[in-house]
Amino acid sequence: MAEKDTIFKTKIKAKDCIFDYGDYYKFCYNWLMQEIGLNAFSEKSYSEKISGETKDLDIKWEGYKNITDYFRMEIKISFKVLKLKKIEVLKDGVKKTANQAMSNELEVKGMLVRDYKGKFESSALAKVWRGIYERWIIAERIDQMENKVFGDLDEFVGQVKSYLALEGNTVS
Repeated sequence: MAEKDTIFKTKIKAKDCIFDYGDYYKFCYNWLMQEIGLNAFSEKSYSEKISGETKDLDIKWEGYKNITDYFRMEIKISFKVLKLKKIEVLKDGVKKTANQAMSNELEVKGMLVRDYKGKFESSALAKVWRGIYERWIIAERIDQMENKVFGDLDEFVGQVKSYLALEGNTVS
């Protein structure tokens, strides 16, 4: 069985934020696909609860990127948006439609999977060899891969924070 270690886990939360939710959703998706270059990506769940003029959203994404034949990065992303509603804002002197949310939460989790193809799963002896291989031969490479997973997802979270700050600051 492949070895999976959680390398990155964080949550960001913005309260009373004003932004275009459609653009935010696309920004997150496009950044993950273009900048990280995921091999596969899917929306595992999408739920929406409408209450009057507002709605609550709960969305879960999962994806992965094969870094090498031995290492794979897996990500899980969860969006929780409370009391999302449409509003009109004045942006650069022009009225535009935007969204306001009482709470916008993004949770990001990144894992490094070693031996995701199961090359060392054929026997108990092969599993012992995997331990030796990982501990003595590729230990530095494992550290590099962990740093890559951490760095990519930390950059994603930083970009999301910047996006939300810019959107909020340009709205008057």
